[in-house]
Amino acid sequence: MTEYRNRLAAETSPYLLQHAHNPVDWYGWNSEALATARELNKPILLSIGYSACHWCHVMAHESFEDPQTAEVMNRLFINIKVDREERPDLDKIYQHAHQLLTQRGGGWPLTVFLTPDDQTPFFAGTYFPPERRHGMPSFVEILEHIASVYEQHEADIRSQNQHLLEALDSLNPGQSSALEQLIPTPLDGARHQLARNYDTTWGGFGQAPKFPHPTNLERLLRHWATTGLTDQPDTQARDMVFNTLHAMASGGIYDQLGGGFCRYSVDEKWMIPHFEKMLYDNGPLLSLYSQAWQASDLQVFRRIAEETAEWVMREMQAPDGGYYSTLDADSEGEEGRFYVWSREEATSLLTSDEYAVVARVYGLDGEPNFEGRWHLHVYHDTASVAQNLELTHQQATALLTSARDKLFTQRETRVRPGRDEKVLTAWNGLMIKGMAAAGRRLGRADFIHSAQQAVDFIHARLFQDGRLLACYKDGQARLTAYLDDHVFLLDGLLELLQAEWRRQDLQLAIELAELLLAHFEDSQHGGFYFTADDHEHLIHRPKPSMDDAMPAGNGIAAQALGRLGHLLGEPRYTNAAARTLQNTWQVVSQMPYVHCALLDALEEYLYPPEIIVLRGEGEELRQAQRLCQQGYAPRRLSVAIPATENDLPGLLAERAPRHGFIAYQCSGTTCQSPITDVNDLTTSLQTNQLLPQGNR
Repeated sequence: MTEYRNRLAAETSPYLLQHAHNPVDWYGWNSEALATARELNKPILLSIGYSACHWCHVMAHESFEDPQTAEVMNRLFINIKVDREERPDLDKIYQHAHQLLTQRGGGWPLTVFLTPDDQTPFFAGTYFPPERRHGMPSFVEILEHIASVYEQHEADIRSQNQHLLEALDSLNPGQSSALEQLIPTPLDGARHQLARNYDTTWGGFGQAPKFPHPTNLERLLRHWATTGLTDQPDTQARDMVFNTLHAMASGGIYDQLGGGFCRYSVDEKWMIPHFEKMLYDNGPLLSLYSQAWQASDLQVFRRIAEETAEWVMREMQAPDGGYYSTLDADSEGEEGRFYVWSREEATSLLTSDEYAVVARVYGLDGEPNFEGRWHLHVYHDTASVAQNLELTHQQATALLTSARDKLFTQRETRVRPGRDEKVLTAWNGLMIKGMAAAGRRLGRADFIHSAQQAVDFIHARLFQDGRLLACYKDGQARLTAYLDDHVFLLDGLLELLQAEWRRQDLQLAIELAELLLAHFEDSQHGGFYFTADDHEHLIHRPKPSMDDAMPAGNGIAAQALGRLGHLLGEPRYTNAAARTLQNTWQVVSQMPYVHCALLDALEEYLYPPEIIVLRGEGEELRQAQRLCQQGYAPRRLSVAIPATENDLPGLLAERAPRHGFIAYQCSGTTCQSPITDVNDLTTSLQTNQLLPQGNR
């Protein structure tokens, strides 16, 4: 068998390295590839995917590993392979182009054909089969047709390209709207739009495939919190959140043995997932479940948050602190093989009493739900199973726990799914926030320490010469960071500062804010571009406002800059947040529910966050900090700064320690008299937080 080796062998991306031995003459996205396309006047075949993508693996095996298909690709095109996790700038542009060209959503693998001189796309698709199937032409037929069209109709393609570039530019918000237009209407609009799309039977939004959408759920939870302080609390908004979180926690989208969530469910019941696990899903979900526990005292939410955080530390955190990116959907060539069970394997591992409980809880007493085997999904809760088996709830719980431990131990001996061990700054920012939020809400110092380790890793390895970098793998930090890298990390740092004060975390947050204003802000119209002003020139410079799998960078920028601005008394930050809201106002008003991150920022613009600075020492300071973190108060930011800290920046310099404990409590530009008694602080806090009713 011929051993192939192409240029991707020199890359560090696990996804690109998966293609290093294809017979395709792959390039990475670089100046050599683009120059070669121009010189030979060959169109570019751009293929974008990621290491945990199941259908990327399928297309690679069917087409890119096939010498005959590779011969056609090499003869007709300059072939460029891109890891969308390393180059989200390219992925955003060409996903939008795919949607404009095909009038339908994209995905991965993304297959785009570009003109060689300016990299403008003129044909796009996703997965193509190796032979004609379901009305689709074969991939080779597509290749030959595209090359023929480019050769014979180049003038028509140029005309189409001009219209496409204009359409891409129109996706960015236009000029700023007047300041007085920032009103609460979109907050209510999003709540009603989400309710219309809510699945009243199974929870979540829309039909299969069903995604978690944590930004939507957090928006509804915050909406309930706002109304909960009035005489008309919106309990329906709360119930949509709690029912969805409970359904996901019971479903196969959640790893019932090892913790952590898969990417999405292929069915409406959350039963069978697409088995890949992504860091960027689990960070926001970890934060959300810890908030839900804080708002409800429902122990299932605390358990899911703790198990997810423990999975992150066990499987996704590198020894030197950074968080890895993904776990693959496949192992031993099969999707989900690592996670599913046969009835015989389960009975061989468990006692009869354990199996009796497990079979009823997870459905092993029914029909298999995944290709002749069982993927664990909660069919019956422990209380009903205990009643059915004439056990006490405590007995059933103990049997289920011991059974889960045995199944997990056995599963650990299996061939594991592949792990993409590159460290992405943006995704680490999301997980830093999730770990810090769970740590402070659940009282888990180990979670907080995990987040601090990740921050220290990024600061040491990915912050170089005053600039942030996006990706780290095999000892190499690469690629100038994007908007998401800066704002997700800034947001994570603000959460971490609430969990435990560290002066270096505040300093890094300030440096990130300054980089945002210097290199990403649209100083003329407001808002932030996805790429820096000194980034490689591409066909489009997007200003993302709409949430997708992750919250929109402009939404997190506006919220984080607003909060940091209020904390420090820095009007440049709060003004930048306001200009972002003005710039995006029109698109937010038209379709509020797809802009939930921006709506959270709008809410904090209209109803400024409660900023509490605590100064003191010892147990009294810790007690005050615990008080500030009780109950659900999403618009509160509290930091506990030891009295020994001095020379603090901005307004913090005025929050001086006194003998004993002191609390400075402000909302926007309005501050209360300093509080020096913990009982008075308790009374003051209760007016702005929701306390759960009982321990359920």
